[in-house]
Amino acid sequence: MVAVTDSTQLIVEPAVFEDRHYLANLIHFGSYVHRHLDWRPPLDWLGQSPFLIARSDGEIVGALASPPDPPNVAWIRLFAASRGVSTKSVWLQLWAEARLWLQDLPNPPKVAAIPMHDWFGKLLKASQFTSDHEVVVLSWNHGERPSAKQSSSLNLRPMLLDDIPGIEMVDAAAFGGVWQNSQSCLEIAFRQSTLATVAEENGHLIGYQISTATQMGGHLARLAVLPELQGTGVGYALLDDMLKQGERRGLHTVTVNTQSYNRVSLSLYQKAGFRLTGEEYPVFEFII
Repeated sequence: MVAVTDSTQLIVEPAVFEDRHYLANLIHFGSYVHRHLDWRPPLDWLGQSPFLIARSDGEIVGALASPPDPPNVAWIRLFAASRGVSTKSVWLQLWAEARLWLQDLPNPPKVAAIPMHDWFGKLLKASQFTSDHEVVVLSWNHGERPSAKQSSSLNLRPMLLDDIPGIEMVDAAAFGGVWQNSQSCLEIAFRQSTLATVAEENGHLIGYQISTATQMGGHLARLAVLPELQGTGVGYALLDDMLKQGERRGLHTVTVNTQSYNRVSLSLYQKAGFRLTGEEYPVFEFII
């Protein structure tokens, strides 16, 4: 085991594909591991920058991945430190190098992270990341809900791969800041989905939802409607249709996450019978 103290100078370098096996061990056996809630597993980001490793005496003792995707936002997708090392030292040295790489981009992105553990939140605070809101979790448990009042011009249908470019346009219009998704991310989400639906009006794509299923039930991963049509019943129609489809598949519990400040989304979900679970996670951001 390599001893790394707060004063140990590590060798920080880009991760390469030959490091995959060692990184997999670090992720599975490291004592401190942060993984972003992502459609892609951490090692899928190998080959994209910045994906950095820290070595001591030739041994990989830490890793940090934060490739921008889309270009305006770089989530901390992975941070890991091996057992018996100074997690703070590993973080500070990896983050310093990642920050330099990101700030040298023509349009430096905003960096963001959702720490699932207190120890990672403390590291972010020590590096001047700030948080002004949380992601909250809501759950629906096979309850009654008002019927959707669907316009005669509104058409709901299964999502197709060819819809992805139009979905990206809806997504970019509906979400701002760190919450936008790239076209490649949306395509991965669609391929992993259990239920995926689009809303059309007069042949134009105006909204969509993507949901997944686990042994615990369903999860509404993404729901978006063009801003000018929000509040007209399109979002509720998509949500109600998703719950009906889920019930037919035996999904009697469904969860969803949203921002604590997003009153429109909170109202929509609560109208359908979702209730806050009490789980909430801070969203940290850093301006390069």
